[in-house]
Amino acid sequence: MFKTLLVTCILVLTLIAGPVAAGGLWMFESPNCEWCEAWDRDVGTIYDKTKQGKKFPLHRIRLGTRIPKTIAITRPIVYTPTFILVENGQEIGRITGYPGEDFFWGLLDELLDTVSPSGKPPPS
Repeated sequence: MFKTLLVTCILVLTLIAGPVAAGGLWMFESPNCEWCEAWDRDVGTIYDKTKQGKKFPLHRIRLGTRIPKTIAITRPIVYTPTFILVENGQEIGRITGYPGEDFFWGLLDELLDTVSPSGKPPPS
């Protein structure tokens, strides 16, 4: 009985949440990370309202948690926060650390400039 209930709950939660997104801005964070808290205070409260946030929604993942199989990153994450721009399941680029609000937006815009209008990196 309990097992059936558990499976049903997992199925319902999966249907509600939907599949894990393969694109967007992925924020890898860790507990008690003062730079993660600073980003939350400075940027996190408005990110989803910006043009960048609307095109590349934010997905948070705790460092040490298994990375969803729907995304491929190019190298390990060592520091938090690390922001990885993902499009079509592939890492486009990353921002390691949080150097402050002004620097963050500038670095993010540089990353976004590497994405073509089709959502794929332009050919090298």
